[in-house]
Amino acid sequence: MVRKLEKAFIRALKKKLNLHKAFIEVLDGEQKGERIEILYFPPEYTMEKSNSFSEIAIPGLESPYVQYVKGNAGSITLEAFYDTYEDGTDVREYTNKLSNLMNIDPDLHAPPPLRFIWGMPSKEPFTCVLEKVTNKFIMFLSDGTPVRAKLSITLKEFKTRLNSRESARKSSDKTKVYITKQGDSLWLIAHKEYGNSSMWRPIADKNNIYNPRFLEPGTRLIIPPLE
Repeated sequence: MVRKLEKAFIRALKKKLNLHKAFIEVLDGEQKGERIEILYFPPEYTMEKSNSFSEIAIPGLESPYVQYVKGNAGSITLEAFYDTYEDGTDVREYTNKLSNLMNIDPDLHAPPPLRFIWGMPSKEPFTCVLEKVTNKFIMFLSDGTPVRAKLSITLKEFKTRLNSRESARKSSDKTKVYITKQGDSLWLIAHKEYGNSSMWRPIADKNNIYNPRFLEPGTRLIIPPLE
């Protein structure tokens, strides 16, 4: 009786959760084009994105400048549920397909790049690599064969090309003239002209400045283009 109730519960769960599909598609290597389906559609996933900044101490200021350094790789974490109890087969036949994506591909000499597809394919799919997977087997047959498992999956963003925002980034490309004011420093001028206060050295070299901490007001500076 208990077994029949469990089977009925599993069928109802499949019907409820399999309205959509979640896939991990292999983009390169020996398995290129293969899609690994997550059997039960996860109810949620978490996406994380962060930036790195550095503090630049400038003499005479009460607080340092905060300079953008880079964006860190995004990540997606989710939990997947696999169940083969009704069929009586080893659930590892399915979970290993996913875990094996962490293995080194002989053609790439690295784990393969992947694409995470959630439901209908999105206009900006998440290109990634499998960073971490934890298998937790929670149900077994009498002979010890695992038939139910929960997987905790972490997918790390994998960049294949510059996006439109990165490729549009520009720096100063024309020589300019800047007249210094009271309180100016090369760090401040570099921040204004280049968007990066640490790039004061080209200005100092171009204008033969040996003491970047002191600028006479009214000094005419040549601001060279960044190469």
